[in-house]
Amino acid sequence: MSEQSPEGGRYEDEPVHALPEYAERVLDVAELIPPGRVMTYGDVAEWLEQGGPRQVGRVMALYGGAAPWWRVVRADGVLLPGHEQRALGHYRAEGTPLKEASRAAEGHLPRIDMRRARWDGGDRAEGHT
Repeated sequence: MSEQSPEGGRYEDEPVHALPEYAERVLDVAELIPPGRVMTYGDVAEWLEQGGPRQVGRVMALYGGAAPWWRVVRADGVLLPGHEQRALGHYRAEGTPLKEASRAAEGHLPRIDMRRARWDGGDRAEGHT
């Protein structure tokens, strides 16, 4: 087991762990999604023809911070718990179609209008698997 440097980082001779290949592929798909559009976790897995919604969600949770994580969403359009306000800012800036919440809805947060916002991979995605 290697020790940490005094600054709390790693020593130079420690190996840098590469991003797993599946994670790279998931993040590549997230990068392809146009602003104002979304894909579900299941859509991404289906497009890759590998894994499933849970695997895609795990990749996004662990590695998605540098990617447009707000474009990979739950199938019901509910905003990512704990990140609702940040995601909402992105959606509004990009013009992502939203369904405004009713006054009875908890927190009055909108949902993504999946019928209008969902992206199927389109022409830009061809050959990127």
